[in-house]
Amino acid sequence: MVLPRRGNRASRASAPETRPAPEFAPGACPEPPPAPASASASGSASGSTGPPTGTSLLLGAARHSAGRTSAVFLCSAASAAAALAAPALLGRTLDLLLGRDDSAKFWLTVCAVVITAEVLLDAVVAWLSGTVAARSTAWLRVRGLRAVLDACPEDGARFSPGDLTTRLSANATEAGNAPVTVAALAASLLAPAGALVALFLIDVWTAVAFLVGLPLLVLVLRAFTRDSSESVARYQRVQSDLAARLLEALDGARTIAAAGAEGRERARILAPLAELSAQGRRMWLVHGRAVARGGVLMPLLTTAVLAVGGLRVAAGRISVGELLAVSRYAALAAGVGAVAGLLGTLVRSRSAARRTAGPAALPALAYGTGSLPPDGPGTLELRGVTVVREGRALLSDVELRIPGGASAAVVGRSGAGKSMLAAVAGRLTDPDEGQVLLDGVRLETVARSPLRREVGYAFERPVLFGDTIAEALADGPGRIPESVVRSAARAASADAFVRLLPKGYATPPAHAPLSGGELQRLGLARAFARAGRLLILDDATSSLDTVTERQVERALARQVRPGTRLVVAHRLSSAARADLVIWLEDGRVRAVGPHTELWRDPEYRGIFTTPGPPADRDQAAGAPRAEGGARAEGRAQGEREGGSRDRDRGRGRGRGRAPASAAGPRPAPASAPVPGAAGRPAPATDGTEP
Repeated sequence: MVLPRRGNRASRASAPETRPAPEFAPGACPEPPPAPASASASGSASGSTGPPTGTSLLLGAARHSAGRTSAVFLCSAASAAAALAAPALLGRTLDLLLGRDDSAKFWLTVCAVVITAEVLLDAVVAWLSGTVAARSTAWLRVRGLRAVLDACPEDGARFSPGDLTTRLSANATEAGNAPVTVAALAASLLAPAGALVALFLIDVWTAVAFLVGLPLLVLVLRAFTRDSSESVARYQRVQSDLAARLLEALDGARTIAAAGAEGRERARILAPLAELSAQGRRMWLVHGRAVARGGVLMPLLTTAVLAVGGLRVAAGRISVGELLAVSRYAALAAGVGAVAGLLGTLVRSRSAARRTAGPAALPALAYGTGSLPPDGPGTLELRGVTVVREGRALLSDVELRIPGGASAAVVGRSGAGKSMLAAVAGRLTDPDEGQVLLDGVRLETVARSPLRREVGYAFERPVLFGDTIAEALADGPGRIPESVVRSAARAASADAFVRLLPKGYATPPAHAPLSGGELQRLGLARAFARAGRLLILDDATSSLDTVTERQVERALARQVRPGTRLVVAHRLSSAARADLVIWLEDGRVRAVGPHTELWRDPEYRGIFTTPGPPADRDQAAGAPRAEGGARAEGRAQGEREGGSRDRDRGRGRGRGRAPASAAGPRPAPASAPVPGAAGRPAPATDGTEP
């Protein structure tokens, strides 16, 4: 089978430059197979089958709060009706008072009721507007966040953390104001339109006086909308760039301090401020011009209407009360100038919605509805797998078969495609061509839950999610007992230092002072706690000293659920202890076999040796000496670092805690050895080297 290539590869290549994802190089996920009908229906809340746009997102947000948005419009319309009724009632009441009519008291009461209703309706509109904006903002953020999490991780890496944060926070907030702004804008036109009709009913000449200047107002609003849209879009882009630079600097604060580059980084971060200031000034200049022109035009129109009304009173055509009504209706009709403010808000909302649509438009990694065979051994097969990113083949026609229960080390120089192979093997991304099978089942046909239960990952830079360390280690589908979590922590050599934390397993991850090696051990513990038939370690032990790494490998063989292991390895010892080694070179499989056989190739040995003088290279290339390299490396590293196990035990005694070995009963070893790649026994777990 050949998976279809993504049709928008070219558009992905022109995406804004972002920093790479920490777990593998960014690129573009190939187009997944068609999702089931239920999945596609739930994936688009707006009812659109294509990727969402800014307009479709705003329509979806409006539908999400349709009831409240309608209430905003109805209450605004009722308030406008009350505002329109008040001038006529006040004019009639004034005429009755001047004529000393006894019914004037009744009409005064009616005026008071209408004005009170207008005030109360405005208060209800303000409350509903805040509610609708909050609900719409939440809907937009959840929609965008769900799309990011459902997409291939490398697709989400197109957006830098700072840019993504800005799009889903500030931009989503501005876009969330659109539904209520549209409702308010529609209602705001009712009062000026009704006032103009009232002017015609009272005296046609007063209405004509107002209509003379109306075309000028339309031109002002049109120019404001056109000029404001461009400046707002640029302002938001620069704002996002500034946030991205700041977040990058915070993430690399130690590197900046160590390099003494504070001044240079400060200048780099603040460099967009000049353009931000320029776009901000332009945006407010456009707004100020529109407000100023409207502020001059509206009083002139009102004055012209009052002048005509005064002449009509002098001519006996209208009464004094009608002149009062004309003045009030002229003011209401002039309120059309306030539309500029609502238009400005709507322009910012539309521009922000287009930016929010970026993450929301990420294609989801579609899952099937099938399952894996029960009690499968975890046989992994790659058939003709090719992965192309930005015109470069990261994997080319990879053919592999890893027997169930075997441990396979993936080795190769930097850029050989090791992490991409690990991502494809567990379906964090799909290949452009070829198939990936687990126990004979294509991964893209398996449902999400069974796939994620049976395929586990541990990464070089794990991130802990949860309120406590215990919750972070238990993270995943379903609940697992605390005893399993602690057993997994012991297997990853993490239990000892976790128990020394201020609150032990109840310590929040953000409050735990963890080194790089300790963080990796917690990542391993999380993977061990949910180990399925396939466990993929993507450089997950790079920060561990050799002694601790050996302890983890021994526990992985004895205490963790047996299954297939795929290990991205950089150390000689990791390759030597694996059942078979997959040697990658420029995205292709150069060789597969036991380490002892591959070691006869000088180029394979060169992967693990550092270029140096000929004498050093010749010495490093000696096969007999190198075959024991794992033991020598572990012994030398242990002597240099004093042995992390002894340190942990000493820390436990010094603080009145039990040593790691006394933390609880250790799970029984596996009853049967894991078969090797070629039918040979599993690696020794008693401390001997292969």
